[in-house]
Amino acid sequence: MLVLQKATQPARHKGRIGLAIAGGGPTGGMYELGALRAMETAIEGLDLNRLDVYVGVSSGAFLAAGLVNRLSTAEICQIFITGDHPDIAFKPRMFLKPAFMEYGKRLSALPALALDWWKNALLDPSGSHLNEFMSRFTGVVPTGLFDNAPIEKFLKSIFTGPGRSNDFRKLERPLYVVAVDLDQGKAVRFGSAGWDAVPISQAVQASSALPGLYPPVDINGHHFVDGALRRTMHASVILDHGIDLMIGLNPFVPFNAKKKIEKGSKAKLADGGLPMVLSQTFRTLLQSRMQVGLGKYAQQFPETDQLVFEPNEDDEEMFLTSVFSYSSRHNICEHAFQTTLRDLRSRAKQLAPVLAKHGLRLKQEVLDDPTITLLDGITTTYRRTATTAQLWNNLDDIEHRLKARKA
Repeated sequence: MLVLQKATQPARHKGRIGLAIAGGGPTGGMYELGALRAMETAIEGLDLNRLDVYVGVSSGAFLAAGLVNRLSTAEICQIFITGDHPDIAFKPRMFLKPAFMEYGKRLSALPALALDWWKNALLDPSGSHLNEFMSRFTGVVPTGLFDNAPIEKFLKSIFTGPGRSNDFRKLERPLYVVAVDLDQGKAVRFGSAGWDAVPISQAVQASSALPGLYPPVDINGHHFVDGALRRTMHASVILDHGIDLMIGLNPFVPFNAKKKIEKGSKAKLADGGLPMVLSQTFRTLLQSRMQVGLGKYAQQFPETDQLVFEPNEDDEEMFLTSVFSYSSRHNICEHAFQTTLRDLRSRAKQLAPVLAKHGLRLKQEVLDDPTITLLDGITTTYRRTATTAQLWNNLDDIEHRLKARKA
């Protein structure tokens, strides 16, 4: 589904574009990758590595950080889909390593608590303070099932590679990664003043620390969790930069089961038990919050066009696939690629004048090609060294300037 909100006032600048990418677990990240690949393939003039400002939340934070570090959508597909990137080896099991240190830390407090319990039981046989004391036992429950340290290590290896940076301050374009300070309940923008010294890899680790799944990430004495707890896309971060076109990606939308029932299915969401009920509940809350935000942005930033890509409300594949499924990543990515192309094709007449304002054009030959796939045009890349990476970046800069001059 493509949500388009046109600007009601003339643009303040010319062609300034910002990208906001929401979270949604591994499945959501793969949806976003497919949608980004489709946009890059079908929109002439859109260079996702050269936008004016980026913001990412949770799984979207890695994509934003990768794009601003000149990782193309083709390279990201090689990392996560085909697995044949020459420099980066992705192993899904790194995301599911049990948090043994967290388990040990929590369990180490159990003997002392047990001893105190026996003392209280002997001194107070009536058990009048039992409820108060039992609440202390919640402290031995681990804050996360899996260890997210391997995620940070993996990201660090990518962003410290030749031609890339793990330092917000050394990037060519502004990048913001949003996480929530657990003790204050406030969103923090890594990459902004005061938080730009935090390594990008650690900021992404904090932004994707989904409570219950991963433990909070300790940064400078603050404990951070998933940035989506405050807002879905945090699009206001890039809108504050005075952009003319905001491109947003949100993979987490509620499923409209009514359409499925109308087609003859007797199954209802409640039949799927608690997991499906919780999934639909969280999706509805996040979607509602984002829609309210977009409405406010239209009033606060009337000179900015807003273009947001989401799964369709009757998209069973996105809803029924587990948010934490890794094995289905290729199918989800291809599915998002094709649905995004369909959305662009069906809304071409409305989009054309909006995109033209920002120097962009839909490639009708791509939209009309029924055989095109996610992996088309992805060529073999070669191992990078510091010298070849610098050469590649310089040649890319020259090509970009030539295209801009020609335009």
